[in-house]
Amino acid sequence: MSPAETTPRGLRLHIGIFGRRNVGKSSLLNALTGQQVAIVSEIAGTTTDPVEKAMELPPAGPVVFVDTAGVDDTGALGAQRLQATRKVLERTELAVIVAASGEWTEFEESLLAELTAAEIPVLTVFNKADAARPDEDLLRRVAARAAGTAVVSARTGEGIESLRWEIKRVMPPESAEPPAIVADLLPPGGLAVLVVPIDKEAPKGRLILPQVQVIRDLLDADCRTLVVKERELRAALDGLRGSPDLVVTDSQAFLKVAADTPPEVRMTSFSILFARFKGDLTAQARGAAAIDRLRPGDRILIAEACTHHPIGDDIGRVKIPRWLEQYVGGALTVDVRGGRDFPEDLTPYKLVIHCGACTWNRRQMTFRLQRCVRAGVPVTNYGVAIAHVLGICRRALQPFPAALDAYLAAVGQKMV
Repeated sequence: MSPAETTPRGLRLHIGIFGRRNVGKSSLLNALTGQQVAIVSEIAGTTTDPVEKAMELPPAGPVVFVDTAGVDDTGALGAQRLQATRKVLERTELAVIVAASGEWTEFEESLLAELTAAEIPVLTVFNKADAARPDEDLLRRVAARAAGTAVVSARTGEGIESLRWEIKRVMPPESAEPPAIVADLLPPGGLAVLVVPIDKEAPKGRLILPQVQVIRDLLDADCRTLVVKERELRAALDGLRGSPDLVVTDSQAFLKVAADTPPEVRMTSFSILFARFKGDLTAQARGAAAIDRLRPGDRILIAEACTHHPIGDDIGRVKIPRWLEQYVGGALTVDVRGGRDFPEDLTPYKLVIHCGACTWNRRQMTFRLQRCVRAGVPVTNYGVAIAHVLGICRRALQPFPAALDAYLAAVGQKMV
């Protein structure tokens, strides 16, 4: 497999394709990918659910195309399709509005307004150029409000190559050059010790995704990496000529790693690194203070980005609720939601605790955090919450000054 084929979806540019029924969205996707990804028919409404295709799109790089149902779908089933289409906005980093034969109606206008309000760059594509072409005045008006405009024919292939380059031109800069996960916390040539417990949740013969991505991030930055299990950490540190620049641990091993790591050595967790990489660590550090306000019987939400088969001592379903109930001194009402299953109404919850979202793109996680903010519900991260209830959050956030300041202010402590 090529590197592009193995790039995780969370690191790919997510491109949503939107438009009315039968404007050629699926045909355009097939033309861009050079594959029969979506079913094409003259019957309006053939695409009933979002269709995803992960691929390498020269010259843009690794992408995920999401072909959606028509936004003018009608009826009860159409309403469900529209709801599914709008949920695609949560992870869309670049939107493509497809209009047929140079037409531009109230549907395209409302779509452009909605996408612009969501701060998603928009590329407008006038398809079916072999049948009719948009007039120059329409092109100018639309181009003035969109990030880019293209005229193509998915049937003949006209303009498809130019469209690929237009996607490259208007894609968000962070898609081409994503921020560091951890390497910016180390000096050039620095050493990070990664503590990787091998337990029932570790895939046989593999490491989990956050661990792999952290290792790759360090190697790309020419940093040195030492990987150990938690029971080997102290011997590994004693065997070094000097101190490492950073120790990163699985959050479940926080207490042992904190005890074995000298206090002058900075320490954090994979989950906290991904809270910063995928979302807003400062907001989630501030949200951890809500744990101190929990009382027995309160309702909290444990949210996970992926949907995995839980093991007996699952971190989200067993360990975090157990630690929280020990901390507050009584039973809590705990709801666990996985994948895209997230409550529309968050107001019953006193707190949302979210995983690091390693399988998602940054926009999707940011969207979910904003949902919590709008509902007035505090939100924090797995690693931050665990560190808080174990009494080591101050140390776990020490590598991130802004997040640490926000946490200390929220819990009523001062920097010393």
